[in-house]
Amino acid sequence: MNSIKQNLESIHARIHTVELAAQRPTSSVRLVAVSKTQPVSALVAAYQAGQRDFGENYVQEALEKQVQLDAYPMIWHFIGPIQSNKTKQIALAFDWVHSVDRFKIAQRLNDQRPDGLPPLNICVQVNISREASKSGIMLEELSDWVNMMQTLPRLRWRGVMAIPEPEHDLEKQRVPFRMLFEAITALKQPFLDTFSMGMSDDLEAAILEGATMVRIGTAIFGQRNYPVTPR
Repeated sequence: MNSIKQNLESIHARIHTVELAAQRPTSSVRLVAVSKTQPVSALVAAYQAGQRDFGENYVQEALEKQVQLDAYPMIWHFIGPIQSNKTKQIALAFDWVHSVDRFKIAQRLNDQRPDGLPPLNICVQVNISREASKSGIMLEELSDWVNMMQTLPRLRWRGVMAIPEPEHDLEKQRVPFRMLFEAITALKQPFLDTFSMGMSDDLEAAILEGATMVRIGTAIFGQRNYPVTPR
């Protein structure tokens, strides 16, 4: 698992380089290690290398890992599509949810978040490239969420998440991230401080346009072995 430590160092170096180029403070970008389908041993190796934030897509897989990793104080992010029948488990077991794309889902997470836990950190997923194959609200719907989320006291709306249409050119990659950053800034809501945007292939563009979280999987852990049936 030595390569995981080396990969993390490489990703942090990339992040730091872009932070400097963008004249942003060091450590202004938080790294979420996307650990779906990875074995528990890989998460332990990443933790021992200093990683604390882990992103999972499949509820049952994540819950099984959490039981095995109970001794490690990891921060758990749910980043996959949310089914209504999984909201209770997500509300109980996660610290962050990045993929809220319907107010109905937000309501269920709020109602099922136990009183004894702190408010659940939420990012609303925005379909920034307007792709029919992707989930997420449209940019013009964001202002409606400001009022709606204020009715859900067990949630803490922190910001937005987006996965733009793939582009290889840096300047083209920057455009959707810039649109999202400008849309949130225009809302003038200081509690919206989180931009979960940028993955292995476009983290530079995302950070240049204001990302505060990047979600990196393969570049840390290597190729994934996907389960036959996602859980």
